Amino acid sequence: MEIIILTVVIAVVLLGAAAGLVVNGRRRKQLPPPPPPETTLGAPTRPAEVEPRPQPEPEAQPEAAPAAEPAPEQAAEALVITPALDVPEPTAGRLVRLRSRLSRSQNSMGKGLLSLLSRDHLDEDTWEEIEEVLLTADVGVAPTQELVERLRTRVRVLGTRTPDDLRALLREELLTLVDPDMDRTLHTARHTEAESPRPAVVLVVGVNGVGKTTTSGKLARVLVADGRTVLLGAADTFRAAAADQLQTWGERVGAHTVRGPEGGDPASVAFEAVKQGIAEGADTVLVDTAGRLHTKTGLMDELGKVKRVIEKHGPVDEVLLVLDATTGQNGLVQAKVFAEVVAITGIVLTKLDGTAKGGIVIAVQRQLGVPVKLIGLGEGPDDLAPFEPGAFVDALIG
Repeated sequence: MEIIILTVVIAVVLLGAAAGLVVNGRRRKQLPPPPPPETTLGAPTRPAEVEPRPQPEPEAQPEAAPAAEPAPEQAAEALVITPALDVPEPTAGRLVRLRSRLSRSQNSMGKGLLSLLSRDHLDEDTWEEIEEVLLTADVGVAPTQELVERLRTRVRVLGTRTPDDLRALLREELLTLVDPDMDRTLHTARHTEAESPRPAVVLVVGVNGVGKTTTSGKLARVLVADGRTVLLGAADTFRAAAADQLQTWGERVGAHTVRGPEGGDPASVAFEAVKQGIAEGADTVLVDTAGRLHTKTGLMDELGKVKRVIEKHGPVDEVLLVLDATTGQNGLVQAKVFAEVVAITGIVLTKLDGTAKGGIVIAVQRQLGVPVKLIGLGEGPDDLAPFEPGAFVDALIG
């Protein structure tokens, strides 16, 4: 009996051991593979770490000195690009260089006179035609009568009238009418008195549409070409683009522009411009004023106020009246009113390269007793020229 029980126990133990071996084998077959290393979305799988091989140490190199970083102020200055300034043409002889533009539109007067004077017989009808040519050229009634009378006398005395003689005669008489002895100096030099050094002040005036702001910009170039340091005053506060236009002209030649709010008091702008000109040591302060009709009493009074306010710093050296030469005799009426309000010292005639008649130079000087100091002969920046009587008469007679 004991043998049977022992046999059964051994059999049970063997069966249990066999069952354990089977279960262990199945578990080994079902184990999952080891998880891959962690990765980031879209990043390559990190390879298994490999122990690096020892590398030989490189030879010691001398350390390079670190580059010096620019100071913030220097870096800011490096980013600022200063535009190149224009170099205006010299004013000496400028009218001679531009004479061809004047002669193309003006020499009909000279040709007409030379043709009439060259006739074999100069009767009353011929002299009347000569008068008509001069009046058409805007010379004016009184200067025309004087010129015709002198020509009649001299032609009668000379007797012979070769083309060269007539040309020389006509040139001499026209030059007398233009009056070469008038002082046409632009007073733009800085005052150097020890007690009150200050810049010269130039006031530019005129009616609407004659080109005052453009003329002021060109005049700044004339002054810079003559070696002056210029400060501009934008006292035309009524026209929106006037101050911007004047500032653009100034920037081209390195001239600072003082401006005020749109619609502001022009007298205060002019006063501040002269004040800054004194502080900066400028040679010339050029003040551009708004265009105004000579028939508007209030506007003309305002112009007088601008001049009076400027004179708190000292006298105004130049008051330049800008006239459109194409308006002819109509411009003389404007000139008379402006002369009464602000005491004009000089005339600037613009658009003499167009349909203007050259005789307006003679007429305006005779009417006002004020010299023509500058003439405009084109749209270019350097087409404003100091008036030279001899070159002008040569252009008139062709």
